[in-house]
Amino acid sequence: MGALSGRRCITAESREIAIAAAQAASDKKAHDILVLDMRDVFILTDYFIICSGNTDRQVGSILEAIQERLAAMGIKPVRREGEQHKRWVLLDYIDVVVHIFRREEREYYEIERLWKDAPNVAWEKEPDGAATSK
Repeated sequence: MGALSGRRCITAESREIAIAAAQAASDKKAHDILVLDMRDVFILTDYFIICSGNTDRQVGSILEAIQERLAAMGIKPVRREGEQHKRWVLLDYIDVVVHIFRREEREYYEIERLWKDAPNVAWEKEPDGAATSK
């Protein structure tokens, strides 16, 4: 695992970490997955991942999948919040912060509205053989 060096914490690039977290959430059928590029709007982190689950169990499953995927990359969160109740779970990887909500809590807090100036990052894989159009 990479050592902490100032605010930069890891061996992989923060964008790569954010995309891996989003893909892990997608693998567990998370809803409304957003990857926000925070670099120009928030000094403390590079990317936010925001996603939703329907139940406490699904939120827990998404949480585990993200932690396992990033641990396989040699990355562990420096802080975790909300694991006990699984209504809004936060994983802080320094340069990447993951928010996993129950759908109701996400609708209530609307944190993506607070960060509406942050650009969305395209993270989904294109289907094999898909042609890109310009």
